[in-house]
Amino acid sequence: MEHVKEMAKVFDSYRYKHGVHRVFEDFLELAAITISNSVDKLNWRRREDRYLEIIRQYDKDEANTFAKLIAMLTNAMQEKIDDYLGRVFMELELYDSFKGQFFTPIFVASLMAKMTAVDAAGLIADKGHIRVHEPAAGGGVTLLAFIHELQTMDCNPQQTVQIFAQDLDKKAVHMTYIQLSLLGINLTITHGDTLTQVVWDTWRSPGYFFRWG
Repeated sequence: MEHVKEMAKVFDSYRYKHGVHRVFEDFLELAAITISNSVDKLNWRRREDRYLEIIRQYDKDEANTFAKLIAMLTNAMQEKIDDYLGRVFMELELYDSFKGQFFTPIFVASLMAKMTAVDAAGLIADKGHIRVHEPAAGGGVTLLAFIHELQTMDCNPQQTVQIFAQDLDKKAVHMTYIQLSLLGINLTITHGDTLTQVVWDTWRSPGYFFRWG
């Protein structure tokens, strides 16, 4: 896909100076903080300090490149819902660095979504809204596919869906948070262990604040 190739090319340009896996991870956190700090004032100071800690490792041109990457992702998501960050992760073969982690292909997630979206649409028609729980979000691909299926059924997920998600991996949390935030979804995602119920951090999307305030 064109968008994935373009984004992967930008990340790959950092291969010899900073390392691709480090830049990818830093981009995720910077993008997540940028989105969060536009709405979440409770966590603003802590996340702003973390943002400055990361960004000072890069020069001005490199920092501007991160902003361009966010714009590229935003444009891609407006064109078509897809797990772009998961695709870039696989395109760059970062799974070698991240302990064999692989992301579900979108066509598999779409098949799963088709099997559940019909019932969900019925519940929305009956109750006006639904709550969705995802205990292992990954990059958010199953949620993205589900949202897409609802849209094909003329359901507006921005107004009718509230998502609660969790993942053990911080990168996955950031990926899900970024991509669903760009779609205006009401999302609360925790960085934590679903089994032990230990929680390290919680991220709430702009869609959460706009709807629930």
